[in-house]
Amino acid sequence: MNFFKGHPVLHKYAFDNWHKNLFEDYIKDRDCVSPEPYRQWHYYNQKCTIAQAFDMEINGLSEPRELPAPTIRLAKSEAIAAINTVEEVKQKTGKDKVIVIQPFGRGAEVQGDFIIDPSSRSFHQSYIVDIINDLRKDYGVIMMSEFQFPYGDAEKNPIAWPQADIRVWAGIIGSSDHFLGCDSVGQHIAKSVGKTVTAVIGSTYPENISYVGDKDFDIIDLGEGKRTFSPIRLTMEDYQDMMNDECMEMTQNDIQKVVTSCRKRLGKSKTYSYTDTSVKSTTKPCCDNKGFGK
Repeated sequence: MNFFKGHPVLHKYAFDNWHKNLFEDYIKDRDCVSPEPYRQWHYYNQKCTIAQAFDMEINGLSEPRELPAPTIRLAKSEAIAAINTVEEVKQKTGKDKVIVIQPFGRGAEVQGDFIIDPSSRSFHQSYIVDIINDLRKDYGVIMMSEFQFPYGDAEKNPIAWPQADIRVWAGIIGSSDHFLGCDSVGQHIAKSVGKTVTAVIGSTYPENISYVGDKDFDIIDLGEGKRTFSPIRLTMEDYQDMMNDECMEMTQNDIQKVVTSCRKRLGKSKTYSYTDTSVKSTTKPCCDNKGFGK
């Protein structure tokens, strides 16, 4: 529902599950249909994207069709909060270009001192640290992650860890210069707000969850030739995830490909001191001692 808000059609005809009298007024006298894109033949045979699978399910189509790019409409307060966050990062780092990095998908979890993703859809922690440490030399880095982790000297070229809701994150990505992520929501937000993307894919298929052939997307497919399709929401097998366990392993060459893609899209960054303090943040600071560069 978060992204339906403000949309001229979806806002009117979609409801939160806690909507008053939702059952009595809208559900009781109708059949319930639960669209499930993962159970679409075209989806699990890599013949359509997840958006096309939803389209087929909802509209009763037998074949996928071309769809327009998704859109997100932000309120002024959300857009300003996002702009202020990005400007704060520029002021704190002295860099004029900013990259948003989403290293983990929803499957990531903390186990002791490690952040892992059993579904192999997220960056390995050590690899993302290497990538961050390269990019933060020349760019402001904003981490889109609920998990924080050590990455080295926080005083020299610090990075930001804002705490924001998903709509403000859409604004932050829209106000940044490039997005780096994995198989997760960030790349879809970046597509919606017209940003360039470096997407690193492991156990899933780019044809299903990304934007193959899009001029604004650099897709680095680590799982190509290695992965097995994981039939989530179809069966309860764990064999496929076990077979895909190494799909997000990266060599130094892979890390360099990611860094090169980001630098190519970002271009050269200027380093200078910001003196304009007229713009004040409307959200909790992301760049104070607690939230900036642990």
